[in-house]
Amino acid sequence: MTKNSIPKIVADSAIPFLRGVLEPWAEVRYLPGAAIGAEDVRTADALVIRTRTRCNEALLGASSVRLIATATIGFDHIDTAWCAARGIRVATAAGCNARGVLQWIGAVLAHLSRRQGWTPRERTLGIVGVGHVGSLVKSYAEAWGFRTVCCDPPREEREHAGFRPLGEVVREADLITFHTPLDDTTRHLADAALLAQMKPGAVVINSSRGEVVDGEALKASRHDCVLDVWEHEPHLDRTLLDRALLATPHIAGYSEQGKANATAQSVATLARFFGFPLEGWYPPEVPPSTPRPISWEELCRTIGTHYDIEAESRHLKASPEEFESLRDHYRYRREYF
Repeated sequence: MTKNSIPKIVADSAIPFLRGVLEPWAEVRYLPGAAIGAEDVRTADALVIRTRTRCNEALLGASSVRLIATATIGFDHIDTAWCAARGIRVATAAGCNARGVLQWIGAVLAHLSRRQGWTPRERTLGIVGVGHVGSLVKSYAEAWGFRTVCCDPPREEREHAGFRPLGEVVREADLITFHTPLDDTTRHLADAALLAQMKPGAVVINSSRGEVVDGEALKASRHDCVLDVWEHEPHLDRTLLDRALLATPHIAGYSEQGKANATAQSVATLARFFGFPLEGWYPPEVPPSTPRPISWEELCRTIGTHYDIEAESRHLKASPEEFESLRDHYRYRREYF
């Protein structure tokens, strides 16, 4: 960017609430995330992306990009080491959709309770990854009556908070939910050896990243599962899809407020970097979250009205080829607790 010129920004066209916000101070080009290529970003100063844009040397090697703002909590689609070596700053929207995922988990647990005929006090919930999302799940699950056993090695090393080894968690849990980032330590974290340690009848729940669970091992294990994320997205394993008790198209965090938070955090990153007068901006059309406690009884009574996860699962199972379209044109849920 030359002196007195305005920044050039390339943005994923599926990021909601963004159009028109940056245009008074920047030249913005909107493209489908998976279609953003090296020529598109060659003269760009910044990118605003989601998980479908792979940011690496192949995309950025000949570019002038200095900032990547990803409107996601994860960053496994970005070669952060290469970016750091090139002086490209990377910013995520950490924590943006934690309550959206919490409410997805609430819908899953309410469905399984009704389908399998148990109450929370009869079940142990294993939580793998106790960050923004896992901490919320732990707090609400315990209030609902679940016994929780939690694993988070990085936090345990820092805090000595009493988190349990992964093997202990899977041996004790009736339901195991994964909320980890994807990196070299968590890829295929749930492999054949780990799945073999699980209790008979235990259910695997994954809303983190598809590659955290080894899909082939999961199929071979015969454990029931609930999956929002999948290896090799958007190409789903049809056998695993058919077997899943519930299947959704990588939208666990797709609440209206979660998306608004993600876009707001990305805008704040750009505002600080380029000096745009947009600090504190939030989509005016979206009501902010109003967190509150909710009882198990109220959750079971109301969640279907706010989020029909069973209908969503039926749609994906019937039309898995629509995976990307379902994500890109999703009708965002509104958080209500």
